Amino acid sequence: MTFSVGAFLYEQSQLRKQVIAENTAKELTRMHSPVLGSANAKVTIVEFFDPSCETCRAFYSFVKKIVETHEGRVNLVIRYAPFHEGSEEAVRILEAARIQDKYWPLLDVVMDEQPQWASHHDPQPSLIWSYAEKIGVDVDKARKDANKDTVTWVIDQDKSDLRTLNVKQTPTFYVNGKPLPKFGYEDLKRLVDQEVKANYR
Repeated sequence: MTFSVGAFLYEQSQLRKQVIAENTAKELTRMHSPVLGSANAKVTIVEFFDPSCETCRAFYSFVKKIVETHEGRVNLVIRYAPFHEGSEEAVRILEAARIQDKYWPLLDVVMDEQPQWASHHDPQPSLIWSYAEKIGVDVDKARKDANKDTVTWVIDQDKSDLRTLNVKQTPTFYVNGKPLPKFGYEDLKRLVDQEVKANYR
């Protein structure tokens, strides 16, 4: 496939996502989703995210920097798309840590250590428990919380929403409901900057 054909197909795919997103806005963000940044921000990045995804790892610090740079005007909403083997267990541990207000510190470590625990040939998400313990998570409590019905519900709801939105790969980004016209660091930054300019005149 030539580059121009590939680019055309990507753009068509993004147009379909835009139409779907406009008709299913409530599926983009949910009250249960982790949020980084100010809840009052007028610009929201929604990321459909798989903790085992290497590209999600590559984008992670870049997206956090965008949020930090815009100082309260931009936030990040994490939606789960646990496509890889072992990802759902990782999500359960992260959600259990969130109950103890340790979500973002643990996610930082999970991303840093992804090559160790998330090998696609031999995933070992149980290693995350040791990372959790090192940052002060009460692991005994978290092991119980990870299997709560409320955590299962969060995962199931996110899976349902990603099907509705036709999200099939990670990371998939929306900025104020708009999918990226092209996939890349600079394309994400450009769309965020445009939305900040439009919403903070």
